[in-house]
Amino acid sequence: MTRIWCAAVLLGLMAAVPPASAWDRGDVDVLTVLPDATPGQPSGVEGLTVGPDGNIYVSTFGFNANGALTGNAVLYVVKPNGNLLRKVTITRSSPHTLGLGFNPVTGALLVLDFGAGKVLQVDPVSGVSTDFTPAISGSGLNALTFDKVGNVYVSDSFLGVIWKTGPHGGTPVAWATNPLLSPGSGLTPPFGANGVEFNNAGNVLYVANTAFHQIIQIPVKTDGSAGSPSVFITGINAPDGIAIDRDDNIWICANQEDDIVVIDKTGKVIAKLGDFDGFNRDGVARGLLFPASLAFSLDRKSLYVSNLTLNLPFAGALPAVDSAWTLQAKHYTVSVLPAVIPPLERHRD
Repeated sequence: MTRIWCAAVLLGLMAAVPPASAWDRGDVDVLTVLPDATPGQPSGVEGLTVGPDGNIYVSTFGFNANGALTGNAVLYVVKPNGNLLRKVTITRSSPHTLGLGFNPVTGALLVLDFGAGKVLQVDPVSGVSTDFTPAISGSGLNALTFDKVGNVYVSDSFLGVIWKTGPHGGTPVAWATNPLLSPGSGLTPPFGANGVEFNNAGNVLYVANTAFHQIIQIPVKTDGSAGSPSVFITGINAPDGIAIDRDDNIWICANQEDDIVVIDKTGKVIAKLGDFDGFNRDGVARGLLFPASLAFSLDRKSLYVSNLTLNLPFAGALPAVDSAWTLQAKHYTVSVLPAVIPPLERHRD
């Protein structure tokens, strides 16, 4: 009787728990395997955006499984079908670039030169760059976004600042400064303010704090100044790039979970997409490995994700859970997956 009773209880519990279909680990494809930045020197990529032409733009962070690269950064332009349209050198840049994006008002392509501490305006065809801002000493410029009139907001992972400039650049001002935006001390990955994006109304700026595993919200006052930052959600394993859909859901690259976490506008997790699934025989990661930046296709049907695949000790940080795997990478990728939130199926008890 005891065994029968236990079996009946177990079956009842199994029936009562809804299968988590929204935790969908499949359907992540390699959009493209990127060519070497320079002959024999592949490079991880972080910054990713979709241009007004629908093409995917990614730039090199200047690290691979052997360590840091030298020279200039490289910009790749990839068609939605995964074919490489062009590869250009970003002139006057350090090897280490991060966030990039097209200003929706001016049309200019801006690229954050992490290594030089400044924002570059880059010709997306030739790669010729000019300074959009002067260098900021001690900074860790990481991600950028724009408001509805074209002002530029840049996260600083080291100084714990959100910098702001006008649509045409110049010396940035500290729009928001707060300990919630800092990297703390001795934390891994050692980056504070990271991915940034406004909600659809433009009255809240969301900021990923990678080191503290939090999403921070900053209200925007009616005069455009920043309100007091506060913690919106915590517990996501190393949130990196973020994107917001038409329903104000926040799509987050969790770079140490190797997945995309989707939370709704109340802060509730409603989906987890993707995973790391090892390497193929050519040293190309299957699935996601240290996903860093993401962007929707113009029709909002696809989500593109850069796989930074960074070995953190090469960046002067303590190793994280992905670090041993990243050393196996021989080539670097951009992934693509359906921009769909699978429903949570609910069964009757």
